[in-house]
Amino acid sequence: MVKELWLELNKMFKVIKTSKKNQARLCEISTPHGKIRSPFFMPIATRGAVKNLTVDELNDLGSQIVLSNTYHLLIRPGMKIMKKVGGLHKFMNWSKPILTDSGGFQVFSLAKHRKITKNGVHFSDPQSGEKYFITPKKAIQIQQTIGSDIMMAFDECPKYPCTKKYAKESLELTTKWAQLCKDQKLKSKNKQLLFGIVQGSIYKDLRIESAKQLAKIGFDGYAIGGIAVGEPRKYMEQILKWTIPELPQKKARYLMGVGKPEEIIQAVKNGVDMFDCVIPTREARHGRLYVWTGRSEPQLTSESKQRLRLTQRAWNFYKTINITNAKFVNDLTPINQTNLKPYSKAYLHHLFRTNEPLGMRLATLNNLNFYLMLMSKIRELIRVGDI
Repeated sequence: MVKELWLELNKMFKVIKTSKKNQARLCEISTPHGKIRSPFFMPIATRGAVKNLTVDELNDLGSQIVLSNTYHLLIRPGMKIMKKVGGLHKFMNWSKPILTDSGGFQVFSLAKHRKITKNGVHFSDPQSGEKYFITPKKAIQIQQTIGSDIMMAFDECPKYPCTKKYAKESLELTTKWAQLCKDQKLKSKNKQLLFGIVQGSIYKDLRIESAKQLAKIGFDGYAIGGIAVGEPRKYMEQILKWTIPELPQKKARYLMGVGKPEEIIQAVKNGVDMFDCVIPTREARHGRLYVWTGRSEPQLTSESKQRLRLTQRAWNFYKTINITNAKFVNDLTPINQTNLKPYSKAYLHHLFRTNEPLGMRLATLNNLNFYLMLMSKIRELIRVGDI
C-alpha cells in the first residue's frame, strides 16, 4: 500500500531538467484535467471567468491552467448550482486544469468584514450582508464541489507590517489548519492535488519553521504566501532563499500573487515553478500594455529559435505603454507582432478614448499573450541551458 501511494505521488510531479546556472527547473505536474509544464503563469479567473475573455481565447493564448477563488464562488453562484452542473469545469466550459485559492486571501483582503477564530473565519458579504463561516474542513469541501485540480489549504495571510508575535501565532494557526485540510482531503478518494501555504511574514526563523512544519505534514505541492500583501519587494528573494531549501525537492513550488516579469524571472532562478497575478489583466483594463522591446520582439518562428536576454540586471526586454496617451492617436503600427498584429495602436487608443469594451478585450489579449509567451520562452531557455 505504501509503495503504491509513493508511485502515485511520484507520477504527479516530475523534474525534467534543472539549470546548471541557478535553481531554475523545467517540470511537469499531472492533474485530473491534464499535464502542465512549468514554470507557468495562471491567468486569474476569480469568479469562473478571466475578465473580458472567453475560454476559446484562453486556449488560443496557450493558457495551461487558470486560477479561481473559493470564497467568491461560494458567494456567487453558490455551491447548489455548482453541484447541479458538476463542477466549475463544466460551468465555465474549461477542459484544462483549475487551481482554487482556498479563501485564505480573503482573510487578509476582507479584514473589515471577517472575524478570525481558532476554528475558522466568520465572513460577512459586503454586498448582501449574508454571513458565512469557513473552516479548514469547509474550505476543502467547497473546493471538492468546485472540482478544482489543485486545492489550496486554508490559511491566514498576515498583513504587513505585523509583529513577530502576531506572525508566529498566525503561523501556528495556519499549520493547524493545514493539517485539518490534509485530514479532510484524505477522507475522499478523488485525485485533486492539495498544496500547503508557507507563511511567517518577513521573519527568517518563522519562514523556515513554517516550511518545515508543512513538509512534515506532507502535501502535493507548496505555496509561498504573504509576499504580495504590501511588504517591500526587497524581501521577496530573501524569503525564497530562506524557504525553498526547506521544501521537498520533488514537489511543486508556487509563489502566490507575483508578479512583474522581472520578479517572475528572479523567482524562477530561485526554483519557483508556478505563478499567478492580477497585473496583466488589471493593467489591461486601464490601458497599460506590456510590449516586447528591440530584439526581444517575438517572431513567428519555432520556439527553439527564439532567444531572450533574461539576465538579472537587464530588464530591458519589455516596456509598458499607456495606450490612452495622445501620442498614439496616429500610431498605425501593430499592437504587437503576434496575436494582435492586424490591429493598430491608433485603433486601440480610439477604443479606449471612446469607452468601447473591445478596447479592454484587446488589451487583455495583449497582456496575457505577453505573460504566457514569456513563460514559454523561459521554459525553452531552461531546456536549452540558456538560463
